[in-house]
Amino acid sequence: MYGIAASGLVVTYTTSGIFNFAHGAIAMLGAFLYWQVRFDWGWPAPLALLAVLGIAAPLLGAVLHIGIMRGLRGTAEVTRIVVPVSVMLGFLALSRWIWNPSPRERRVLSKFFGSTETVSIAGVNITYHELIALALAVVIALSLRYLFFRTRPGVAMRAVVDDPALLELNGGRPERLATMAWALGAVLAALAGILITPISGGALSADALTLLVINAFAAAMFGRLRSLPRTFLGAAVLGLSINYVFAYFPADRWTWVSNFRVSMPMILLFAVLIVLPQDRLRGATVLRSRERFLLPSMRTAVIGAVALVVVMYLLREILSDTAIISLSFGMTLAIIALSLVLLTGYAGEINMAAVSFGAIGTILVYHYGVSGSGFDARTTLLGYVVAGIGCALVGALVSLPALRLRGLYLALATLAFGVFVTNMVLREIGARVLPIFHTEFSIFPAGTLSVPKPKFGPFDFNAMPTFLMFTTLLFAALGVGLIAFRHSNYGRRVAALKDSPAAAATLGMNVVKLKLLVFMLSAAIAGVGGALMSAQLGSVNIDRFDIFISISLLMLTVVGGIGYVSGALFGGILLGVAFGGLSDTFVKLGTDHASLDGLFEFLKDFVTVLPATIGITMGKNPSGVVHDIVTSFRAMARAKPVLIGAGVLELLLYVLRRADVINNWYLLVLSFMVLLLLPVVAQALMPEAFVPEGEERKDEDDVPPEFIGIDRPFTLADRDHLDQALGLHGNGGKLKVSAGQAAAEVEL
Repeated sequence: MYGIAASGLVVTYTTSGIFNFAHGAIAMLGAFLYWQVRFDWGWPAPLALLAVLGIAAPLLGAVLHIGIMRGLRGTAEVTRIVVPVSVMLGFLALSRWIWNPSPRERRVLSKFFGSTETVSIAGVNITYHELIALALAVVIALSLRYLFFRTRPGVAMRAVVDDPALLELNGGRPERLATMAWALGAVLAALAGILITPISGGALSADALTLLVINAFAAAMFGRLRSLPRTFLGAAVLGLSINYVFAYFPADRWTWVSNFRVSMPMILLFAVLIVLPQDRLRGATVLRSRERFLLPSMRTAVIGAVALVVVMYLLREILSDTAIISLSFGMTLAIIALSLVLLTGYAGEINMAAVSFGAIGTILVYHYGVSGSGFDARTTLLGYVVAGIGCALVGALVSLPALRLRGLYLALATLAFGVFVTNMVLREIGARVLPIFHTEFSIFPAGTLSVPKPKFGPFDFNAMPTFLMFTTLLFAALGVGLIAFRHSNYGRRVAALKDSPAAAATLGMNVVKLKLLVFMLSAAIAGVGGALMSAQLGSVNIDRFDIFISISLLMLTVVGGIGYVSGALFGGILLGVAFGGLSDTFVKLGTDHASLDGLFEFLKDFVTVLPATIGITMGKNPSGVVHDIVTSFRAMARAKPVLIGAGVLELLLYVLRRADVINNWYLLVLSFMVLLLLPVVAQALMPEAFVPEGEERKDEDDVPPEFIGIDRPFTLADRDHLDQALGLHGNGGKLKVSAGQAAAEVEL
């Protein structure tokens, strides 16, 4: 099963250069769709297989490539990872929408020809289903090998990712070939989902089946996403290892065996990533990525931090208790997302397990940072310091063997770590006797941790409004600190490491030290943020640290703008507040308007798919929402009277709300309308403020000077600016060029 699933990954990556994180979700959809037509609608098995594998799966793969994946060319590595991740989350939400995961509705796939039809081979009874799976794996392996190395379309598919332009010059059609490869990969994924579910047993589960196929990532990496024979060899090693652990480890004495068996694929994935040779250090890519992140000045950062605190204080005075609780939760997620801004936005490294570090921070605070008992229990400053230091050390342990990994390899390594924490560490709920200290210790007692609110000296943050202001102040301070770090000498080195590791190493920078420092700082921030999230919730279980929450937070932070501190705020608020608030709103509207209950039920379900839908659009806007907002409002910088008028109008709306003339919904809608109409009104009232002339044109244009003429045409304003910079303007319009200036012009 792992070989079939991993071969589909290799096919799509070999032909498009995009690692399909949605591969497991495609397998899950294939299994659910097969159950629908075969068992719910009663179609014959051959007809059901034809419908799923011959029509639905290839169509899904082709639509994915044409509609989404081919738009990722020229984007950064993080965007090429986040978009497939968004597709995965979207498919998961879609499956829950269509097939209700209620325990009362058990959906079971039975084996081909039933479980009783077996063949005895060397005294071992093998079902026909397992024999069919084994035969299909062999046929698929041989067929793919022949396709890629013995046929013209197969060789052309391999050439698509190497040099699509050269392939096109030789008569090939890269887009058509890549679409065919994605269709084939989707068929293999769906086939794996249909075959593996009856063997693994149990009812169909969207999350479990997706993770089950994600386990095949280890086999795909064993072949380094290139070699199909090594991929199938890795699949054999993976499958046999899991069964050997199940058969020969003494489960009666080693109570952790079941958790270890579930974690084996991720352990092997991490080991494969570390052991196998990786690509050499690379310089900057030939094609400049389409991401653009503007670094704010320290003055702007401080003003933004103060504005955030003031706005949050004003909101605190008018929000209900439920809204304050939701907003506090969103701010703790935003603090965790700040770790992604540092690691991914500034350093270009990818962490798909930020919330897993938050789980470690929670465990440390629970065991070493709680004072008092009952209602008087509080978490101490020392506990959060321990959480930060402990997570930094764990981050170092995770990153040290992975320091030579980059991009996709590092993303997979952190994904493996996150799944390992979920399946192995957090499931250690029973007490164990430590061998050295001879005392009982439980990492996650009874599967639930109660974490009280913090109290630092005389400052008690137990009340939720006070806790909201504390998390806001902490976010603002960390945000300003990150921007100061980016402005520092060390921050510029980190930016150079992101642009070109090879150039950074050539200039004498210690690349290992840089990556280690950034990873440790990022892990510390995530650990403290996770501990605060647990304190806000009061009591947390394993589900609060699920790997899909980490992936969702990464996705929404990238959507907001991974290179901006405000992108972290966007991701945290959206994940922790906005989507839940929308869902609750539609539920309430459905209750209040019974005649429209069907419409509001549809909208409530659509909200579950909305986050992934937003993430999928990253191919068209890789810089994020915050970048668009920043660039649009920079154009209004000279329209100060309009901005002042908008501020006065917002203040008036707030006063009306405090006087109970309008409610929070009217305040929200009217404020949104003010922000939406502000650029239109500014252009209508002060059109002269939007005329790009001379130096102003340069300031408002985010195209670097060396790419003017490539990313956009030259203008007269560009020529004038160039002449001014070189000192070529003389009296009376005549040029006066010294020898030094002429030499400088020639060199330029």
